[in-house]
Formats: sequence, C-alpha cells, structure tokens
Amino acid sequence: MGILIALIPAIAWGSIGLVSGKLGGNAYQQTLGMTFGALVFGIGTFLVAQPTLDAKVWLFGILSGLFWSLGQSQQFQAMKYIGVSLTVPMSTGMQLVANTLAGALLFAEWQTTKMVVLGLLALFALIAGAVLTSRTEKTGEAGIINYGAGIRTLIISTLGYAGYTIVVKAAALGATAVVLPQAVGMVIGALLFSIGHHAFAKATAKNVVTGLLWGIGNVFMLMAMAQVGLAVAYSLSQMGIVISTFGSIFLLGEKKTHREMIWITWGSLLIIAGGVILGIMQ
Repeated sequence: MGILIALIPAIAWGSIGLVSGKLGGNAYQQTLGMTFGALVFGIGTFLVAQPTLDAKVWLFGILSGLFWSLGQSQQFQAMKYIGVSLTVPMSTGMQLVANTLAGALLFAEWQTTKMVVLGLLALFALIAGAVLTSRTEKTGEAGIINYGAGIRTLIISTLGYAGYTIVVKAAALGATAVVLPQAVGMVIGALLFSIGHHAFAKATAKNVVTGLLWGIGNVFMLMAMAQVGLAVAYSLSQMGIVISTFGSIFLLGEKKTHREMIWITWGSLLIIAGGVILGIMQ
C-alpha cells in the first residue's frame, strides 16, 4: 500500500512544472503563489484532521518549509535558464541521489547486503540518467540555454529539497500534523526570497493552483515515507518526470533535436529504473 501511496505524488508533482509554465510568472511569483496554495491546503488539512500541533511540530515543520522554499524557488529559476524538459529530469536525479544517500547513511534504511547492492545499482542508474538528460546538442538555437547558471541553481535547489525531507524524517513528524507548519515555513521562505523581485502580481494569484497540487502530493509522500522509508517513498514520488519532461516538449513547445530526444528518453528511463529498483528493495 505504501508503494501505491508514493505514486500519487508522482502525478501531482509531475504536473507542477507544466501548470506553472502555462500560468506564467517569474520564478519568485510562481514560488510565492505556490506557497499560498500550499497554505490553503495546510489550513484545510488541519481543519479536517485536527492533529496536535506542539512546539516541536511547529519548529521542525517551519524549518522544513524554509528548506522547501529554497529548493522550489531555485528549481523554478533553473527552468528559466535551461527549460522544464532539462530541469525536471536533472533535478529529479539529483534529489533522488541526495535522499537515497540520506536514507541509507543517516537513517540506516539499507540493512541487508541485497539492499546495499540494489541501492548502489539504483544510484548508478539515477546518476547516469541525470547525466544523459542534461546533454545538449550544439545548434544555432543553443544560445537560449544558460547551462552553467542552470546547474548552479539546481545544486542549491537539491540542497533545499533534501533538507525539506530530512528534517521531517529526523524529527519523526506526523504527515497530517506537519502540513500546516510546513506551509507557514514555505510562505515565510518564499516572501524572503522574493524581496526585490516583483513577486506580487496576477501570476502569483494564478499559481495558487500549483500549491494545491503540491499539497496533495506532499501529504501522500509523507504518509508513504512513514510506511516504506525516505529513500523509497521519495524515489517513487519523483516518477512524475515522464509527465513533466515530455509534457514540456509536447505541450509547452520546448524545442529538442532528434539526438537530444534520444538522450532525454534514455535518461528518463534510467531515472525511472532507479526508482523502481529502490521500490523493490522492500
């Protein structure tokens, strides 16, 4: 059941890049609008579930939300530099590596030789997939891609996303209890990061929709994390790259050469394979 629950965020989160791309706005407007949507979802979750919110939940929940806002704002920024179809698979691969290592090294989730072997195989597939999806062919249109800036923002984004999940796992916070404090932290972080970037605009209000999508994925990911562990839950939740990567090409009109399409396809398949391997480790 935990495996199936972990696949729900894949659909919700895999759609975020496409929805935000259609709604428009700069990275800061998209992030702030998304956090407002997450706050609405958090308040709704609190009113329905009525979990106990003590000082520990508020402290670590807000800290987790701050890490998330760093990760998301930088991911949106990377999309502006290198496009959705490059950003999402690369970001997915980097996040999977970070969270898999965290699960194995910090939380001792690899307890048998089989799990270590499969885990290392999965890591290899994830890294190879991220490398393949990041490859670009030099053409006359290559100038629209700022590859160096994209990589730098993705590294920062990965650190933020890793902190978001590691804090929740380390503090053993309940899935429904942490949602509201987490959303508060997200809003605070997004407001801080958006200072001086014209974050309050029509596009900000539109992107509340992406926050609702994120909130749905977040609750189910946290529920799965409690059942099957951080490494497996987060890995399966990222399988939405198929939706976001190919949707950005066919729906948002991002241009790719024939060779780049081959690299992206194989890279995405390797990332999916890495996630599947982590899923069968249980």
